[in-house]
Amino acid sequence: MGPVFKEPRGRAAAAGGAALRGRTDGRGNTRGFAMVEAFVGTWKLVDTANFDEYMKALGVGFATRQMASLTKPTTIIEVDGDKVTVKTHSTFKNTEISFKLGEEFDETTADDRHVKSLVKLDGGKLVHVQKWDGKETSLVRELKDGKLILTLTMGSVVSTRTYEKAS
Repeated sequence: MGPVFKEPRGRAAAAGGAALRGRTDGRGNTRGFAMVEAFVGTWKLVDTANFDEYMKALGVGFATRQMASLTKPTTIIEVDGDKVTVKTHSTFKNTEISFKLGEEFDETTADDRHVKSLVKLDGGKLVHVQKWDGKETSLVRELKDGKLILTLTMGSVVSTRTYEKAS
């Protein structure tokens, strides 16, 4: 296993240069990994909008929604070679997923849904789609003004969660 990159290293990493030598997306492209590494770090939830409605749309029960609404999770994003790991820690529940961009994987969500997931880069955003029982939700992570914005969409219901990088 290669080193875990905690932060992009200088201009070379930002440009997908020497720091990424040998790390590709399977087609010889390093650009995607430089973009993913911009998300690497520890992120703390600072603001949330419409999260309870989103959980209702998913079919999450009242008690679980109440617990989840009270927590302020920390998200840790790591890159090791071509594997991305997203850990979410809270007083409610801890979850961890590891995946390769563009490859479908099985995931058990914090609310215990068993889903097929796919994560890809699209326009500098990490787009995570979960499918189960004929349903689909998306979790889109993007960076704006140094903050991580997570937009959760289920049908017509949209929730936004804003994270700041931990120092």
